[in-house]
Amino acid sequence: MAGRFSTRARLIVSIVAALAILVPLAWLWQSSLVPNSYSVTGMGYLDYGGGPVGDHDHGSTARSISDIVVDPARKADVRVDLAAEQQNLTIGGRSVPGYTLNGTSPGPTITAHQGQLVEVHVRNASVKSGIALHWHGVDVPAAMDGVAGVTQDEIPVGGEFTYRFVADQVGTYWYHSHQVSNEQVIGGLFGSLVVLPKNGRGEAVDVVAAAHTYSGTKTINGVAGDLKVPAKPGQQVRVRVINTDNGPIETWADTPFRVLAIDGYAVNGPTDVADHAMTITAGGRADVGVTMPSDGKPVRVQVSKGTAVILGSGDPATPPQPTTALDLLSYGSPTALGFDPAKATRHFDYSIGRRPGFVRGVPGLWWSINGHLYPNVPMYVVREGDVVIMHIDNHSGQVHPMHLHGHHAVVLSRNGVAATGSPWWIDSLNVLEDETYDIAFVADNPGIWLDHCHHLKHAAQGMVAHLMYEGVRTPYKVGGAAQNRPE
Repeated sequence: MAGRFSTRARLIVSIVAALAILVPLAWLWQSSLVPNSYSVTGMGYLDYGGGPVGDHDHGSTARSISDIVVDPARKADVRVDLAAEQQNLTIGGRSVPGYTLNGTSPGPTITAHQGQLVEVHVRNASVKSGIALHWHGVDVPAAMDGVAGVTQDEIPVGGEFTYRFVADQVGTYWYHSHQVSNEQVIGGLFGSLVVLPKNGRGEAVDVVAAAHTYSGTKTINGVAGDLKVPAKPGQQVRVRVINTDNGPIETWADTPFRVLAIDGYAVNGPTDVADHAMTITAGGRADVGVTMPSDGKPVRVQVSKGTAVILGSGDPATPPQPTTALDLLSYGSPTALGFDPAKATRHFDYSIGRRPGFVRGVPGLWWSINGHLYPNVPMYVVREGDVVIMHIDNHSGQVHPMHLHGHHAVVLSRNGVAATGSPWWIDSLNVLEDETYDIAFVADNPGIWLDHCHHLKHAAQGMVAHLMYEGVRTPYKVGGAAQNRPE
């Protein structure tokens, strides 16, 4: 009798112990699931950053993101037609699967002058999973941000969409897919965008150098190997380096160079850089300035370890890669920001980690934001006019290129050390393991904006949050009949 009681007790204890493990796991699994169709405004939790809590009615009384556009009656100054196709590419003598815009990858470089209205008509000729084009680094009106399921529906095969925005900020930018972006950007669905000053180019030689890796082959502007550009002794040259890959690249030269601009914003008081390399994070851009030697020697600007822009006539040897990185925290000269970060009205944390759990019902080791896994991630809420400070820290074990849509932020400090050089404006920030950053921006562009890792595989694995303005709603949903898949 006592034996049977003991056996029954052990069975009950075993069942209770199993339930103690299985019930929380089941709850975690259930909470990680997302419906077939959902709005990003309903996911995760609202984070007000210590600011006022307002009315978050996302119904008919809120302003629709689709209405946040430039004046529809204004005529375009620059008009471009793009046709997207899914087809094989020839890269370095090999045929690789990919995507084209107007038959090429990268797509055509779009050039505008400051203040011009750019209109880009996009047609999906054959991309099976649909497309949407994001204007990376350009603070466009929210309806034009090109994020499927947030600012528009994906463009299906045979479908069309027209993007319209004013090119307010001089600088180097790029455009790329934000529908199944991890696959499509890697496959070549992107292009460059250059906004020139109203009075034209400032240098005698101005070259775009978009770095991209196709199936293991490094290229500049879609061509394997080095890019050769004519340049005469004494000429000023601007090399616009665009990193379209998922990881950082290093840029350096065999002669002193200057960093003229970062992420589209001019550096104040740039000085010559020698024996240092410039880190350009995924999605980031840097304009490098060179004065051609008076003796006629060519100049080699390394775009990455495997590719270079060769200026002038000749084939100079690859210069050794410097062991020291240029510190943008102290580069250049200080100047006014145009706003006071000390008067911030919202303070947010973006803490990047990694932990086991479930994402979309799949078990694994996943990226976390403030300790939470997708979709239970923060929705950072602001009001128009807010001054925002965001504290970013990375304890995940890997580097993360963080990209906030619709805004440029200025770096205030890194690892607690205050910035002392030219204002370091960014839309893409390289955050190393164990690094912390404090950045600030003005909430001056109403909408709903992605704030995500631009290592697009990480984004596809759930490293995505959003910045949302009060009183703005979106009629679009992730998934659904349109099959919107922004990451």
